[in-house]
Amino acid sequence: MSNFLKALPFIAAVTLFAPVASLAQTTADGTAPKIEDQLSLGDDTEAASELGQPYTRETIGAWEMRCIKTEGETDPCQMYQLLDDGEGAPVAEVSLFRLPGGGKAEAGATIIVPLETALPRQLSVAVDGGKARRYPFAFCNPVGCYVRLGLTPDDIAAFKRGKEATITIVPALAPDQTVDLKLSLTGFTASYDQVSVLDQ
Repeated sequence: MSNFLKALPFIAAVTLFAPVASLAQTTADGTAPKIEDQLSLGDDTEAASELGQPYTRETIGAWEMRCIKTEGETDPCQMYQLLDDGEGAPVAEVSLFRLPGGGKAEAGATIIVPLETALPRQLSVAVDGGKARRYPFAFCNPVGCYVRLGLTPDDIAAFKRGKEATITIVPALAPDQTVDLKLSLTGFTASYDQVSVLDQ
């Protein structure tokens, strides 16, 4: 490392005078090339690396607007909320997106819960203490276990009216118990109006 550092002043000097040496060269027509034509203005590596990357555009109430950077004028966005255990430890994630019209489901959502969840017991969602609906798990990976659910117009209307939804799961190691996770619906309507329609 010390030899490398000692060589830096010499390298800097050579680099500093390199443009002067290049000016002495001539082009095919006998004129000296402009130094500006030999300089690179660089590429915006930050912008290039951002393409395809998720980012939070804004937070509306309890919801983050999670978007994917694209080359288009408008980036596609979903609603996102991280759920904790009531003491600040993250437990589950909810992402919500809109669907094209014409189907039974107006929107879709992906819910990710911990791996040690009793899958046969499924996952249930209830709004403001109302009747719960159960949804099966689709698959698990090292991140967690996923539920991919469809939301009908009635479901969306209930979310817009509601204050809080309760997501209930059953721990695999304690099948006689349940874990209730609170999904805040604060800002749901304003967020939903900005959600992109998922292309099919």
